[in-house]
Amino acid sequence: MSLRPWRDIQRKKTKKINVGNLEIGGDTPISVQSMTNTLTKDVESTVKQIKAIQDVGADLVRVSCPDEESSKALKEIVKRIEIPIVADIHFHYKRAIEAAESGASCLRINPGNIGNEKKIKEVIKAAKYNNCSMRIGVNAGSLERDLLEKYGEPCPDAMVESASRHITILEQNDFYNFKISCKASDVFLAVAAYYGISDLCDYPIHLGITEAGGLMPGTIKSSIGIGSLLWAGIGDTIRVSLSADPVEEIKVGFNILKSLNLRHRGVNVISCPSCARQEFNVIKNVEELEKRLEHITTPMTLSVIGCVVNGPGEARETNIGLTGGKSGHQIYLNGQKHHVLRDGDMIDHLVELCEKKQDELLNKV
Repeated sequence: MSLRPWRDIQRKKTKKINVGNLEIGGDTPISVQSMTNTLTKDVESTVKQIKAIQDVGADLVRVSCPDEESSKALKEIVKRIEIPIVADIHFHYKRAIEAAESGASCLRINPGNIGNEKKIKEVIKAAKYNNCSMRIGVNAGSLERDLLEKYGEPCPDAMVESASRHITILEQNDFYNFKISCKASDVFLAVAAYYGISDLCDYPIHLGITEAGGLMPGTIKSSIGIGSLLWAGIGDTIRVSLSADPVEEIKVGFNILKSLNLRHRGVNVISCPSCARQEFNVIKNVEELEKRLEHITTPMTLSVIGCVVNGPGEARETNIGLTGGKSGHQIYLNGQKHHVLRDGDMIDHLVELCEKKQDELLNKV
């Protein structure tokens, strides 16, 4: 038992698979991914967006392959990026074969529209030959017709049965390098389906609440759905689906993991909502700080509290802390009072302290 058992998450140990040079499942870190929204055949735009996603910490990225030109464009795209590509395949199994031949590290297939078992076997053959993994991507919005007739509507049992069918097909063809997702825009439906899949098998699970909405509502829905599953120990890789810049999906994903102490990247800013007691403009300064600290990737904590009510207590638990005061702002380092900031720019000073802390932490490694 740890020192603080109420923080412990007993993560289910799934099978470990390879997506290119990235391991997913088992005891590996939970990976964060997004998806491009450019035309895949527009190689320049797609590479530019992938690099932006990559720069904020993405471990892998998914791209749509709706036509032959798109799937074959992957051959040039993979040469110019550093993270594995997941090819998103719907309706036409030949796009999956082309994507595997063009260097995709994973094929996402949708059981509801990929076609019959004969076509799936052709995809498996191409995946094996090209050392490509797969994801069985069940979606409540595109379930097989017979399952909708059987159950009357998308429901957890229907989604789990869809996944189970395709697990069986892959296993019968000696293919085991795959992960599974069961997504829905309804949080209750998605969570129940994921519990069902987790009970069914030990393959890695890709979490997501599909079509979650814009930046704010989508973040909230995803945090509830993905967060509750991660807290229960379910999930090996996540994608936050937002009607927003894909870069924001990665940021939200890492913040979900930070909140659950599952994975850390960059500065975790602890700040108050502000009130009449604040000795500086908390909201304005925190907003600017978050932008100025984006270049720091080493995990650390920073508390920025407007007054002495909770400021000292929060600062004791963080690497760097600032508590607002009438005659100056108290700076804490490693939980201890260090100096008072009376002159100079608060933001510049905190950024400098965080940069020094990053150097210190990196030199310890």
